[in-house]
Amino acid sequence: MYTFVVRDENSTVYAEVAKILLESGQWRRLKRDNPRFNLMLGERNRLPFGRLGHEPGLVQLVNYYRGADKLCRKASLVKLIKTSPELSESCTWFPESYVIYPVKEKTQVARASNGLHDLINSTRTDEREEFLTSFNEKKDNGEGNVWIAKSSSGAKGEGILISSDASELLNFIDNQGQVHVIQKYLEHPMLLEPGHRKFDIRSWVLVDNQYNIFLYKEGVLRTSSEPYNDSDFQDMTSHLTNHCIQKEHSKNYGRYEEGNEMFFEEFNQYLETSLNTNLENGILWQIKQIIRVCLTCIEPAISTKHLSYHSFQLFGFDFMVDRNLKVWLIEVNGAPACAQKLYSELCQGIVDLAISYVFPMDDTVPKQTPETAFIKL
Repeated sequence: MYTFVVRDENSTVYAEVAKILLESGQWRRLKRDNPRFNLMLGERNRLPFGRLGHEPGLVQLVNYYRGADKLCRKASLVKLIKTSPELSESCTWFPESYVIYPVKEKTQVARASNGLHDLINSTRTDEREEFLTSFNEKKDNGEGNVWIAKSSSGAKGEGILISSDASELLNFIDNQGQVHVIQKYLEHPMLLEPGHRKFDIRSWVLVDNQYNIFLYKEGVLRTSSEPYNDSDFQDMTSHLTNHCIQKEHSKNYGRYEEGNEMFFEEFNQYLETSLNTNLENGILWQIKQIIRVCLTCIEPAISTKHLSYHSFQLFGFDFMVDRNLKVWLIEVNGAPACAQKLYSELCQGIVDLAISYVFPMDDTVPKQTPETAFIKL
């Protein structure tokens, strides 16, 4: 009999994982503060990493990698891509981006006057001047010059402004009081018909304790309810596909897809019919390549192979596709939720691949074959 504790009561994914473990008959749930556990399903930003792996006679596994925020916070991701040789030299799939600190913030920040040297050696380097230089160059050259400002730790569409006015963007950040990323807006996205609508793609990725990378076979398009309008960037329902924004502010929510979600089978049919391509050859190969290089890049910093405890983690990678079928990484979520109809299969895959590999369960217990749900990258 194995034991686990749950320290995150808000995670729907790990609530389902806990249910699967209990139903197996081979796991028992302990009170959250009991240190004698095999598995901790913890809260992402409040994990006692320093105390893990020190209980005599116990192998311990936790559901997050320490340091994974290098990918999962927007400002950290920008810095990682600019300062990692593996990424900066070959990265063509991440929009031009700059880290901006509000000037009203009390903590001193340094200008990035020495370029990458400052980004590598300072945890708080502001790229305001670099952004303005790029903005003015594009303006002088007559290039598209729309940008999006996003809070580094924001979610659900909060703390976002889209604008072609540099002063407006910087003033917006200065009034927000927290670090933001200013990123080149993808002005020519691939659009879904009918409706001439934007979408993004969420892919779920599981990294096990041996740092094997698995892509969940299913993905979801989060779609807009309103036509894309490149002459009005104030209408967030036209430009942001976050569920909360679409559901709360669009009168057409659910008109085209139930819950504004399109799954891969339907999307593949759309690509074949409308664009004479398919999901694998047109888009998925790019998604797999981006996921692999991002996670491989941070492996030396976060791997637990040689530590006293084990980790695994589920990531949510968010992508956009432009009108030329080029895939762009937008951000990485370190604690992703899941489309309702996918919970059972996705969470069973987490149990099979990430938990039962460390804590083998009785073979007489029926379980799904992991390979049917996940693809090893």
